[in-house]
Amino acid sequence: MQRLNSIVLVGCLFVAPATLMADERRDNADMIRLVSPIAEKAKGSVVQVLSGGRPVALGTVVSEDGYVLTKRSELSGDPIRVRLHDGRLLPARVAAVRRHNDLAMLRIDSEITLPPVEFSTNVPPTASFLVSVGRTARPIGLGVVGVSKTRPVGHQGRLGVMLQDDVSGRALVNDVFPQSGAAQAGIEPGDLIVAVNGREGNTRKEVIDRLRGMFPGENVSLTILRANESEGLDTLEIDARIRELNVMRESASDTMVNGQRSTRLSGFDRVIQHDTVLAPDECGGPLLDSLGRVVGINIARAGRVVTYALPSELLLPEMLSMLEESRASMR
Repeated sequence: MQRLNSIVLVGCLFVAPATLMADERRDNADMIRLVSPIAEKAKGSVVQVLSGGRPVALGTVVSEDGYVLTKRSELSGDPIRVRLHDGRLLPARVAAVRRHNDLAMLRIDSEITLPPVEFSTNVPPTASFLVSVGRTARPIGLGVVGVSKTRPVGHQGRLGVMLQDDVSGRALVNDVFPQSGAAQAGIEPGDLIVAVNGREGNTRKEVIDRLRGMFPGENVSLTILRANESEGLDTLEIDARIRELNVMRESASDTMVNGQRSTRLSGFDRVIQHDTVLAPDECGGPLLDSLGRVVGINIARAGRVVTYALPSELLLPEMLSMLEESRASMR
């Protein structure tokens, strides 16, 4: 194992540029073969999650009777299905959610027995070697811990409007961010927001307070008053999506550098930050240390070489409460 760690730490010095030759990359074929025995420890415990007919995430098996943890914000459409390690495609449903950490517990709707992962509460120190595992127990990413301790990531979800109080004290849209969910939904300057998710609240502060509780990737229903040509007001019902503030502020070149990222990449109680390069639909699977221990679940591709994982010490109590809630609903 000392040999393995030394190889990885040296490899970290030249990772990142897209111009590297395949055999110079940290995740080159030789390295993948070297760490494959580590990834095999999660064999059968990882599924691919499909929502609305397309792959959206990975899922981690946490109970042998078919319960799976995955990333909640990617479950945007029905039906939900999971593809097992052996290729079988089975229906599943959401049995419990934890919005604050973007977790969903899926229940596979089939009589099946699967090997659950065993979480280790060991927190890997800075520069520790980590392996991300895919559905077939093949390593899909290699990385190292970049921050010495687990840390919170503040909530950065925004509708994308600037508000002010009008002469009557109502929430008036003064400006709309071009790349925001508000712009995509057709909200315009001059609109009055009079209700959020059916709850009336006319003042700027009331609207902001209600929007503040919404996470990136979630939809919000707004009741809008908009002036018409006859100098009256039309009432519109508009659904808009909450987006990440930093993503809305990006330039086109920033977006090209960062690549595709998760719908939600903020608002977590604690994370392990590592530099593994994963696609958004590769989040939700287990994160292993160099001994093959499951130290967390990848929860977000946050930047070009920044991935967040929820640590096992956070996941265990969440998992147990979600399992209890899911099973209670079936009685």
